[in-house]
Amino acid sequence: MRFEVGAEAAALRDAAAQVLAGQAPVAVLRAGWPGGDPGAPAAAWRRVADTGAVGALVPVAAGGLGLDENAVVPLLEALGYNGLPVPAVETIAIGAPLLAIAGSDRLQGVLGGDCQVAAQLGDSDLLPFGQRAELVILRQQDTLRVYERTDLELTPCVTVDGSRALARVGQLRRGGSTLAATPGVVASAWWRGVLGTSALLVGLAARMLELTVGYVRQREQFGAPVGSFQAIKHALASALVAVEFARPAVLAAGWAQAARVPDAARQTSAAKVLASDAARLVARTAIQCHGAMGYTTEYDLHLFAKRVWALAPSWGDPAWHRARIAESLGV
Repeated sequence: MRFEVGAEAAALRDAAAQVLAGQAPVAVLRAGWPGGDPGAPAAAWRRVADTGAVGALVPVAAGGLGLDENAVVPLLEALGYNGLPVPAVETIAIGAPLLAIAGSDRLQGVLGGDCQVAAQLGDSDLLPFGQRAELVILRQQDTLRVYERTDLELTPCVTVDGSRALARVGQLRRGGSTLAATPGVVASAWWRGVLGTSALLVGLAARMLELTVGYVRQREQFGAPVGSFQAIKHALASALVAVEFARPAVLAAGWAQAARVPDAARQTSAAKVLASDAARLVARTAIQCHGAMGYTTEYDLHLFAKRVWALAPSWGDPAWHRARIAESLGV
């Protein structure tokens, strides 16, 4: 049996990647950090939305593309590769489909890229992109509610990845409406968050590998490119193998969710473990292969490495997902 990315999914991924390549260079990524202009990433996100990407999981009748999780995985991998500092997973995989189900009048703004969605579906009071996203989805027991950002008491927080605009959620001021109150819908939204984050991690790992291979090819020591040294070759080969093992696992998890197979959650946990471990390995290897340059935080590599360090423990860290896999297998 042969598995491959479908034509529609590939076309959506390629369209988004083309827009990102032109609209979101490294300067735009840096603008997402404190002291930068957050309007630059927001403008790039609107261009991505023009491709229809935000509505991938939204029915055609509601203005979306009517696709499924098979299309979301390659799309989010492309977004991870680029590193655009926006809540892509929260908006595409969680917010847009839930707003469509609820018939929210905010959906069109989300699909058009004018409105971003932050989401915290776990037990934490820390909200990625809480300082910027116009809409916020919070879990309250078995219910998901959506708020305007101005409805919430949000305190900015410092994090390893400053472009995530992290905020701590305090008291709810007013407003809010119910998006979902069915345990199955709530659980599905959470697992889509896990899946989307796994895809982002694979994309980030691929970008760091590309940066590192390019660097070791041109950096010379003792009269030869450092990439010709056996230690560098072996380290990068191991990192590449980890990414190549993680990518099909994430694609398989996307298929499992789309097909609603009984072990979809377990497959998604496995994907998150492999993607997190691979991205962390690539980050560590990339910094080591860059030598002293790799430890310079102003260097572009850190834009992607720090995103990995923030995402790997989110939506359940590898230890949590390993324990869940073991439990599901009766180990």
